[in-house]
Amino acid sequence: MSKMHVKFTLNGEEVEGLAEPRTLLIHFLRENLRITGPHIGCETSHCGACTVDMDGKSVKSCTVFVAQANGADVTTIEGLTNPDGTLSVIQEMFREHHGLQCGYCTPGMITRVHRLLQEHPSPTEEDVRFGIAGNLCRCTGYQNIVKAVLAAADQLNAQKEAAE
Repeated sequence: MSKMHVKFTLNGEEVEGLAEPRTLLIHFLRENLRITGPHIGCETSHCGACTVDMDGKSVKSCTVFVAQANGADVTTIEGLTNPDGTLSVIQEMFREHHGLQCGYCTPGMITRVHRLLQEHPSPTEEDVRFGIAGNLCRCTGYQNIVKAVLAAADQLNAQKEAAE
């Protein structure tokens, strides 16, 4: 199969490369671009370990062809840190509230939460649980993840109010 040229924005920078059109985005990110934050879990879109943000939507990169990302704006966990390299509010709240254990699901979970808090800046516990339902965590029982998301929402809203 012939390779195609793909070009998209990844974490704010243009990237490009050659890939077979059937190459999955997760494989292109990890193997071609050496972006290892998104993890390969189930490869069926059930676990969410591979979640990235593409054109303003959470997507499971194990079910997106790299050809579909051509021209897109893609953000991974690596693109969510602050410009100075410090943890984002969401990342810091996951750390502070012990919202992770083994860490395998964490990059996909945080990337999903990033989009969730843009969609619902003041979520309820029910909103959070529904919003992260497509991202599985086998270690935490979700209690501390939910606490971390609600704390992040509170902090982000306080920052927004202070800036206004």
